[in-house]
Amino acid sequence: MPDLTFTDRSDRDDLGAFVARAVRLDQQAVVRLRARDGDLVDAWVATPFDVLATRTARATIDPSDMTVSGNELLASLAVVRGDHLDPGTSRDMLWRSALPPTRHWQMVDHLPAPMVSELADKGLAVARDNVGPQGTPPASLLDQTVLTVSGDGLEVKVPLRCLFALSGMGFLTDDADDQIRVTATDAWMRLDARYGAVVRRRHALLPLLM
Repeated sequence: MPDLTFTDRSDRDDLGAFVARAVRLDQQAVVRLRARDGDLVDAWVATPFDVLATRTARATIDPSDMTVSGNELLASLAVVRGDHLDPGTSRDMLWRSALPPTRHWQMVDHLPAPMVSELADKGLAVARDNVGPQGTPPASLLDQTVLTVSGDGLEVKVPLRCLFALSGMGFLTDDADDQIRVTATDAWMRLDARYGAVVRRRHALLPLLM
């Protein structure tokens, strides 16, 4: 039976909040749990904004890499009171997103969290006035660059969809002391906030030629 073990109760509560947000955004959300060195587990979800969201907990997972239903994991976190719990039935076939590399990230810059939160709120207001036939904003709006961040020889263009993911997952705050850390590789960008991070490819993948 799969086993998820926490070393600290606060990490269990934090993971529960992360999964609850993911399920609120998408009732069919799945969560990928992946072990990392130092008794850490990275939880990943694919948000409706085509942006990955992640949070790290001090825990262990066996097997070391598995995907489970967000609803099942949330139920286990709410019901089981001990340090050990069954995260749910493996649903590895439902995970379809590539994960970013764990190494070679470069620091680009830090952004004031209140500024990013304000930009996200303005973007949400525009999106409400431009809802498409499917009840969602058009991709052209989501792909608009709202921030361009430069540092360490890199220029990172941050699209509105990344700010929507930060907001939707509850990662943004209005605390003047909070900052959003921007890091990047040649192919990926990552925005780290107090309660989690969002990750997206910097460039669209080229389609394979038939």
